[in-house]
Amino acid sequence: MSAVIDVTGRLRKMPAEAGDPVSYTLKVGDTAIPLNELIGRKVRLDFDGVIRCIHCDRITKKSFNQGFCYPCFRKLAACDSCIMSPEKCHFHLGTCREPEWGERNCMVEHVVYLANSSGLKVGITRGTQIPTRWIDQGAVDAIPMLRVASRYLSGLVEVACKNHVADRTNWRTMLKGDVPELDLLEERGKILALIAGDLAQLKQQHGDSSIQVVDEASLNLGYPVQVWPSKVASHNLDKTPEVEGLLEGIKGQYLMLDTGVINIRKFTGYEVRFRVLD
Repeated sequence: MSAVIDVTGRLRKMPAEAGDPVSYTLKVGDTAIPLNELIGRKVRLDFDGVIRCIHCDRITKKSFNQGFCYPCFRKLAACDSCIMSPEKCHFHLGTCREPEWGERNCMVEHVVYLANSSGLKVGITRGTQIPTRWIDQGAVDAIPMLRVASRYLSGLVEVACKNHVADRTNWRTMLKGDVPELDLLEERGKILALIAGDLAQLKQQHGDSSIQVVDEASLNLGYPVQVWPSKVASHNLDKTPEVEGLLEGIKGQYLMLDTGVINIRKFTGYEVRFRVLD
């Protein structure tokens, strides 16, 4: 008989480890639940109406930036607009909300990469976040392209790339499982040729060693999915606090149920009860 799973606590972003397939864990409060082994079983999430900030723990009526209360959203560097648009970084102007946080998270090596999540896209991440960032985006294949000295510089490179390639994932396409095959090694060569002039200019401004082309192989990623949805409908705990269904797969930060999909990261900080019903 399977162990009874009935836990209550705050949701957190799902930790994941690369493997064949990717291995997922659902964090509910202090409990870590291995999810891959639950595929094919009926699960239920009940939201009790309480949202707590993942930084300061205060109760908030609304979650901002995936888990923060409004005061933290306004004051924390992790919630500043330059996180979404790193080319707007203002650390060098002395106006960073939290300079020490910026030193640890932004003034460190970043990677500009190409990924195939719903088609070709460009992205950036800290060097230490590979392959976690790729998994969170549901990439089936990803390849590093450049290593750069800071988040700000990675943002400037990404802006140059966006003239030639998308920087967004179509989450519905990503969840349908019919992502087109791409040769990322070939695509990397094409993009590097297209942005060669931009890179030369940035190196002249920031130093030749600030941007390095990398010659690394791509990483293929498979996900624990039993059934791919033919039509993607999403659950929203704010509108429907009870979500129930057969767990058919996991990809990105989504649980794929036979009743619809739910983005766990979107509801970070929500206090829920999670149960396995069979």
